[in-house]
Amino acid sequence: MKNLYRISITMLFLTLYNCASIEELTGNRPIIDTQGINISQYNSDLLQCQAYADEVQLTQKATSGAISGAAVGAVFGAVLGNSNTAKRGAGVGAVGGGAKGVSEGFRERDLVIKRCLSGRGYRVLN
Repeated sequence: MKNLYRISITMLFLTLYNCASIEELTGNRPIIDTQGINISQYNSDLLQCQAYADEVQLTQKATSGAISGAAVGAVFGAVLGNSNTAKRGAGVGAVGGGAKGVSEGFRERDLVIKRCLSGRGYRVLN
């Protein structure tokens, strides 16, 4: 069971790592007011801001989320049942916690990109 979770999480991260940008995968690009904007300069700035956002540690956030989720799930499983229930609770908690960690990482990346663009003078609309 643990190997299945590890393989699933590893495959998710390899998929994300191989994308040109996470924003391409998720379709979550900033929307800016383009009036008076040089689009080629904007695209260059966007790439630089995405490079800053690459510093957000998605793998670390997912791993810490999975670990904390597994711990909480195991405790609830143990309280509500026996060792088998605790194991299942840990597995469910690990998957849920890992997904939450990735989600938080995506939100943080999005925030870094938007703040970076705003700092460069763009009016970010979303």
